[in-house]
Amino acid sequence: MPLLAGTAVRDISPRKPMFLVGYPHVERISTGIHDPLLASALYLNNGSASVLLVALDILFLDPPTARELRRTIARKTHVPESGVFISCSHTHSGPVTLEMLSWQYDPVVQRVDPGYVDLLKTETLTAAVAAATNPRPAELAWTSATVDGVGCNRHDPDGPRDPEAPLLVVRDPATRKIQAISLTYSMHPTVLHEDSRLVSSDFPAYTRLALQEAFGRDCTVLYHTGPAGNQSPRYHVRGQTFEEAERLGRRLGDFAHTAIEQAMNDPFDTTPTLNSALAPVQAPTRSFPSVADAEAALVKARTTFDDLRTRNAGHGPVRTAECAWFGAEETVVLARAQADGSLKAWLKPYTTVDVQALRIGNRCMAGLPGEVFIEYSLALKRMTRYPTAVVSLVNGELQGYVVTEEAARAGGYEASNSMFAPVTGTLFVNYAADLIARM
Repeated sequence: MPLLAGTAVRDISPRKPMFLVGYPHVERISTGIHDPLLASALYLNNGSASVLLVALDILFLDPPTARELRRTIARKTHVPESGVFISCSHTHSGPVTLEMLSWQYDPVVQRVDPGYVDLLKTETLTAAVAAATNPRPAELAWTSATVDGVGCNRHDPDGPRDPEAPLLVVRDPATRKIQAISLTYSMHPTVLHEDSRLVSSDFPAYTRLALQEAFGRDCTVLYHTGPAGNQSPRYHVRGQTFEEAERLGRRLGDFAHTAIEQAMNDPFDTTPTLNSALAPVQAPTRSFPSVADAEAALVKARTTFDDLRTRNAGHGPVRTAECAWFGAEETVVLARAQADGSLKAWLKPYTTVDVQALRIGNRCMAGLPGEVFIEYSLALKRMTRYPTAVVSLVNGELQGYVVTEEAARAGGYEASNSMFAPVTGTLFVNYAADLIARM
């Protein structure tokens, strides 16, 4: 049977002023919506199998909520649970969607609004069901853009990064009009900072806009954030403004546009293989320093930040030191939770998480939970039998980062609030590679 595809988009923006989460110590209550947060869905069915991609413009979900949403969508759409692939863009200009232990020290960060989470789940389900309800004949192809100038490794501008932006293009076989684009790029969407009070998906909003200007406003663009735990625009921005978000977002969109145009005359597949798999992974936890040691490290981190700021060391190094100070604050909270015995209860919903893989035509998508460092994505790409788009924050986050052994030894912001041992990233890579090897 020829391929069928359906798309749908729903607005998941808050309907009232809400706290915008992503930066500590700042009371960011939204004053309006700059660009709507979206739930974008793409349904594919080849007659014998189906998959459903969902991209959400939110910071993240916890594993139980992600699992519940995945199962509900599977039940309502008759897509196998393993084929429902839900990612979060990680915007830092949207509402709180879960409770983080490391935020408990910060009285400014507000608690989750259950009403917003209900809205998010309802609209996401609506988008998924709508995409699966009336699919049309389609054909698909994969291509990739090579991107520069949007961001880099936020600890070392010359450090590991991934310039590839995999692109899944779905179009009408008769008119060749593009119905949907799924784009994956490994970069924190953090051009906008704590002084912004407007709801926004940050630079991905402009990437989406650039592609819709090129291929039609009815083209559904799913934006997935790849592993970007140590990637950000920090060394490429000229300021934390919407103008800068537009400049970087359109730059990424232009790279994607060029790659798609070059692929339009290549063969598109009307009978692609579709396959999916899901595997639970036991994530090993780590231990934290004593409260006294954590407090001493906090003093040191604050001193380093103040020194660099006083010397005008430059935006990148100063911001890195500031984040290290934030991480040291969070480590104190985690050390206290370890000391008083409450840490175990916080971690219970996170110790079993799901790694996911899809095969769509001649390429695959891997979904890894948590904020994963780029090194793990690069390792997985080297291991897989098919070219693979690696997506992070699929099936939930992990109360912090999934860092490398090297980063754990070096310390810094991400390592400070990582809840799980670095071997967790290796486990994710190995499980995902095994799923793909059997497709």
